[in-house]
Amino acid sequence: MKEKGLALLKEMLGQTAEFHNDQWESIESVLNRKKTLVVQRTGWGKSIVYFIATKLLREQGAGPTILISPLLSLMKNQIENATKIGISAETINSDNNKDWERVQQRLFEGKCDILLLSPERLGNQDFMTKILPKIKGGIGMFVIDEAHCISDWGHDFRPDYRRIVRIIKYLPPNVPVLATTATANQRVVEDIQEQLGSDLTVIRGPLMRESLRLQTIKLKDQAERLAWLYENITKIEGSGIIYCLTISDCNKVAKWLRKKGISVLEYHTRLSENKEENRDLQEKREQLLMQNKVKALASTIKLGMGYDKPDLAFVIHFQRPGSLVEYYQQIGRAGRKLDNAYAILLNGGEDDDIQEFFIREAFPSQEEMQKVVDLIENSENGLSENEILKELNISQGRLRNCLKLLTIDTVISKENSIYSRTINPWNPDLIKSKRVTEQRYAELEKMKEFVDLKTCYMKFISQQLDDPYAKDCGKCSNCEGKKFFSEKVCKDNVLEAVKFLQGEFLEIAPRKMWPAGIIASTAKKIPESEQNKIGKVLCTYGDAGWGKYVRQDKYENNTFRDELVDASVDLIRNHWNMESAPKWVTAVPSLTHPELVRGLAQRIAKKLGIPYLDMIIKTKQTNKQKSMQNNFQQCKNAYDGFKVIGKCPEDPVLLIDDMVDSRWTFTVCGSLLKKAGSGDVYPFALASTSKSEGVE
Repeated sequence: MKEKGLALLKEMLGQTAEFHNDQWESIESVLNRKKTLVVQRTGWGKSIVYFIATKLLREQGAGPTILISPLLSLMKNQIENATKIGISAETINSDNNKDWERVQQRLFEGKCDILLLSPERLGNQDFMTKILPKIKGGIGMFVIDEAHCISDWGHDFRPDYRRIVRIIKYLPPNVPVLATTATANQRVVEDIQEQLGSDLTVIRGPLMRESLRLQTIKLKDQAERLAWLYENITKIEGSGIIYCLTISDCNKVAKWLRKKGISVLEYHTRLSENKEENRDLQEKREQLLMQNKVKALASTIKLGMGYDKPDLAFVIHFQRPGSLVEYYQQIGRAGRKLDNAYAILLNGGEDDDIQEFFIREAFPSQEEMQKVVDLIENSENGLSENEILKELNISQGRLRNCLKLLTIDTVISKENSIYSRTINPWNPDLIKSKRVTEQRYAELEKMKEFVDLKTCYMKFISQQLDDPYAKDCGKCSNCEGKKFFSEKVCKDNVLEAVKFLQGEFLEIAPRKMWPAGIIASTAKKIPESEQNKIGKVLCTYGDAGWGKYVRQDKYENNTFRDELVDASVDLIRNHWNMESAPKWVTAVPSLTHPELVRGLAQRIAKKLGIPYLDMIIKTKQTNKQKSMQNNFQQCKNAYDGFKVIGKCPEDPVLLIDDMVDSRWTFTVCGSLLKKAGSGDVYPFALASTSKSEGVE
């Protein structure tokens, strides 16, 4: 049988191909109908195991393989290899619904060898009741790709993966189960074992990546990091990936490097507002990188697991990731078929703020879960998602995770869009919930420790993954005792990067709908006559351009410096294509700091040579907008707090605030001004404080 497997491998990869250590043993374990967990380094070839096992099982008369993976859009390379050995692979996911009927028919006719599914598909009742049971020949093998997602101790826990455990319990005992991951430490392995069964065979190999040359570099702010990229990226032969934590940073990095004559494109989920166009752009950019036609893609984690470019020459992190496991996974894209590839970690001032935001957003607390359960339980006929958001100050993302987890645990049920309480008791594991959050912060501390390491970087990572084979790599900057790249940057390049950032203005898109419950029980369109025009923001709060001065002036000086006023006036006069120029200025009022924004607005009005008028008053003290967690709460908080006094001039107005987050304060104040007779309303803010903007 091994000879047959080796022949298939050579058909896939070429006549010189041989099995890596443990590859055949993993295939054999599956052929022997065992539950198997494979923990092997990135680039080892986990897809080889399930494709060859599928081919051999199908030849023995087994049904098709079901493969659960969050990476379907990035698995094209692996699927192409599978077709070389005659495997017919199909996928069902949210991006290809026009193909669903054809795929289902092939499944029913036994013409599909492997079906690739996103984990979310397991929550689709139609699929689970009408399609899965009708697969010709039944399920031949069940594969869980990125199996660390099952464990809430894992760095990338996904609630939908919990459904997998339920399905496995109902599989016939002769159906083999294969789980694969590169990033499971012992705690995660034990959790997977507990969920999949004690009869799980674990095949674990060394996680060291011999080709990678690691170095960490501390640079104080974004401007220094942009300068470093310009000075160093062309020194590396070949192409690579620059990972950024937010979409906004991807755009800035790519734009800066293009400005400096280096071919870099951004890659994320918002390349276009049109879903299909966005996917087309992503695929084109993946191919440009694959063919070395760009120097790099500046990408969020969206381009990560599943993207297979064997000659990727470097991975550079613009900011520090949240955990070493995440970092290991991302640098694992590089150097798969190269003797040397670089993994360079840049880090600086804003890293902690962003990562702590991720931790807070990632996992709903037991207190939030309890509130959701109580609210649904005390309702007469169940509640919709929007009805829950009206009652609870919780973000939509966190609520959806709550609802998923509670549905999977059968504490609540969903019919159409309504969630109802079941008779099943809910027994929250309060201790574990607290420990998981503590674990996330502990991982963040380990990441900080890694940055200052004086010993082998790769060994430290391997030890954190509980790799029994961990040893000094002999290739990182610490092992070699030299820096591959300078930690210093040219002052002129830094100053140019500062100027670049100071010219990176943001837009305030007008809101067009009132959330359900504000003026009616359902969402209602804001009349065009009450909508704002597109607004502008000078900077991102705290950035290395103007943002650092905004932060300092707001909280230390209690007045904004003249340079910020001058920069604002320059933006308004020279970088804003308005349909009609404002003829007067007003400000969003504050009871806490009444003179801060008013003073800013008065100074801007004076420089523009137009009058300032106090037209809006704050009717009561409201919560800070940044503490409001969802659309309804943010809108309600603003909607209740303002009033326009008197009739407004009919001319266009510049509406000024110091910060913008949810845009609801501007939306409410703009609507009130328009109702009071004002002309077009143009919102302007010094800084955007929206942490969630551009997070993936």
